[in-house]
Amino acid sequence: MSEFFELGEQREGYSVRVVNERAVRAAAGLLFLFAIVSFMNAWLMGNFHPTRIFVVAFLVDFTIRIFVNPRFAPSLIVGQWIVRKQEPEYTGAAQKRFAWAIGFALALTMLYLVAIENVIGPINLIVCSACLVLLFFESAFGICLGCMVYNLFSKNKAQLCPGDVCEFIPPPHAGGSLPQGAIVAAFLGLVIAVAYWSPGNAPHAADPRSISAPGLQAPIDAAEAERCKVPDFAKALGHEEKWKLHNNCK
Repeated sequence: MSEFFELGEQREGYSVRVVNERAVRAAAGLLFLFAIVSFMNAWLMGNFHPTRIFVVAFLVDFTIRIFVNPRFAPSLIVGQWIVRKQEPEYTGAAQKRFAWAIGFALALTMLYLVAIENVIGPINLIVCSACLVLLFFESAFGICLGCMVYNLFSKNKAQLCPGDVCEFIPPPHAGGSLPQGAIVAAFLGLVIAVAYWSPGNAPHAADPRSISAPGLQAPIDAAEAERCKVPDFAKALGHEEKWKLHNNCK
């Protein structure tokens, strides 16, 4: 029974308990996918139902990771299956549990705000954004921001960090050279120029139905007026203008 409630695994050749970093990153990518879908549904559509579902699922998953055993967390089980043909990369479990505790706290906050109190406001955006940033850095870059915070508060520094960042000292110019930086700057300049000069940035052509002689009021299309009626959820979110923009209404 004691093996059931354990943090990570004890592997031969490792002095601390470990978890498979490849599975952790895969799980973070899966959670990020569902998190961004639910976030965009809430932000653009005013539909918080996917967010409520995701928050509950996220909270259950992280509860198992922290208080039971990461091996039994659903997202990590799926993540382990996805990377089953890759050689495991083991990282210290202690700092990972601390990072997961941050996610657990964020999920609890969202559960109270969205699922229990049905709060709609900027605090939701801040909490969701923090969660998305943590998941994105973990899945995309293999950077555990929570593990960095762990080193700030724990007297026992993190061991077996992903990419050996705890022990590895990068050589000079490991992040790239000056010419490479210039290439990135030129690329960003090109993107900005295209965005600025794109035809989509020009004002929309006037709708012939809205043109009328001076002094006369333009005719109002009843069907168009009904289509462009701002729904109540957009008004509640304060997104009236954004809703009109997304639906090509004036």
